[in-house]
Amino acid sequence: MTENDISYRIIGAAIEIHKTIGPGLLESAYELREMGFDVVQQKAMPFIYKEVRQDVGYRIDLMINNKVIIEVKSIENIAPVHFAQTLTYLRLSNLKLALLINFNTKILKYGIHRIVNNL
Repeated sequence: MTENDISYRIIGAAIEIHKTIGPGLLESAYELREMGFDVVQQKAMPFIYKEVRQDVGYRIDLMINNKVIIEVKSIENIAPVHFAQTLTYLRLSNLKLALLINFNTKILKYGIHRIVNNL
């Protein structure tokens, strides 16, 4: 399954969850697992810069099938720093696609943002 196929299904599940439960929801890996995805929550990733290595340099909210990152927010407004942070996660993990999802919206489609890295 390609990154785009995975993201299409993730977005559908997120919209369904949001319609059922409402705004403010944070992570719901259960639904994605039910759909057959491999879901890792709070995936610790190493960070290496020059001679310094940190075994846990950052944590990805959700990693799906080792291909797509989901950065989950439930905040008033997404800020530019959230886009930059998600793009940094993509670059450091060598992945191509992330979804930045803000569940604190009345209509979820306005809270979903695709971020790409050499896709």
